[in-house]
Amino acid sequence: MARIGIIGSAGRMGQALARAVDAAGCTLSGGIDQGGDPVALAKASDVLVDFSAPGALQANLEAAVAVGIPMVVGTTGLSAANHAAIDAAADRIAILQTGNTSLGVTLLAHLVQEAAARLGADWDVEVVEMHHRMKVDAPSGTALLLGEAAAAGRGIDLASHSERGRDGYTGARATGAIGFASLRGGTVAGEHSVILAGDGERITLSHSAEDRIIFAHGAVRAAQWLLAQPAGRHVMRDVLGL
Repeated sequence: MARIGIIGSAGRMGQALARAVDAAGCTLSGGIDQGGDPVALAKASDVLVDFSAPGALQANLEAAVAVGIPMVVGTTGLSAANHAAIDAAADRIAILQTGNTSLGVTLLAHLVQEAAARLGADWDVEVVEMHHRMKVDAPSGTALLLGEAAAAGRGIDLASHSERGRDGYTGARATGAIGFASLRGGTVAGEHSVILAGDGERITLSHSAEDRIIFAHGAVRAAQWLLAQPAGRHVMRDVLGL
């Protein structure tokens, strides 16, 4: 049985992960939070799952590399420096980084990329997401993942084609732009829709998360899959063979 260590174990995702580890027949090797020792956890584990905070990522990556075990990174709100650190660690160990571990969202991103590729730039793309009132980053990691999927389908760079926070007199929508809207309120686990709007017609691809346990089950499945993978940077699509 795989021994899975949880970084960010006291949070809501950490608690859901503990239940998912048990449901998958794996062993929970331990969990840490702020101030905990990631090296000690890594030594007791076969794979780490990190749902903590961007500021803790560097130390967590170094622990996984030092011990030589794979790591699933589900922490959102990552910076360019965080991604550079992941790239460096992936030279030594297998890492799966994603903005969403849901298997349903993974398939949704695949469909978004396919739709964007086939419909072309004259179809406007808008990503709309809603989360609970306590979420601190926007757009969500999942919204950005879906935006990246649309951009990949069109063969463009998301950073230079995204539109966010429209307010006031913004002028006409830029051709080929990928727009984002973030809603916050209540206890919503996660709602995401990608709207592709053409002249006289519209397609909406959506996913609703009813319970965050779905993300935990996906993360555990990713952790089990990662155990058999070589060093490198992997994504959730690889887990589904997409």
